[in-house]
Amino acid sequence: MQNVSFLENAKKDFNYAIALTGGIATGKSTVTSLFMLHGFLTIDADKITHRLLDENHLAISDIFGTKYVENKKVIRKKLGNLIFNDESEKKKLENFLHPLIKAEIIKEAKLFEEKKKPYLIDIPLFFENQNYDIKNSIVVYTTKDLQVKRLILRDNCSEDEALLKINNQMDIEKKKKLSTYIIDNTKDLKNLQNEVERVKMELLK
Repeated sequence: MQNVSFLENAKKDFNYAIALTGGIATGKSTVTSLFMLHGFLTIDADKITHRLLDENHLAISDIFGTKYVENKKVIRKKLGNLIFNDESEKKKLENFLHPLIKAEIIKEAKLFEEKKKPYLIDIPLFFENQNYDIKNSIVVYTTKDLQVKRLILRDNCSEDEALLKINNQMDIEKKKKLSTYIIDNTKDLKNLQNEVERVKMELLK
């Protein structure tokens, strides 16, 4: 069980944080790498999630069954197929995992806050879950059509599978409207680099 006061104090731990979000296959990882080249510190919620899944493989096995764990590692693709197709199973995973993820993010954020300068927290479901009291956000934006094409190429999946994954998240157009800053990733890498540079300058004002 998480320490309640620890989590309740989250707000003061995010004074300098900017949430980096978007949709699946919009290019968040590339944008994170570009910001890091500019010297920004980052926290990656996906990396934390992957580590916590394996650390808690026994709990995952108890909740979802032994077929989702092999050699003390969670078979993420197999578990992903389950939760993308079953809302109740998805909720089970979220209820177990999200408090653990949040506690880890808060722990890392405490160190970054001491530097008193902007840093990024890559949170794919920032708007969906509304679980973090972070004032400013960056949405890495691309059109849904481009999301589908990129996801098919990245994951070697069918169009139906790609759409299922995309539709499990908030529509990218809605996220675009909710964001503080928008990084357009509908063009080439050079344009993306320029977009990151533009937003970097705004953050450092």
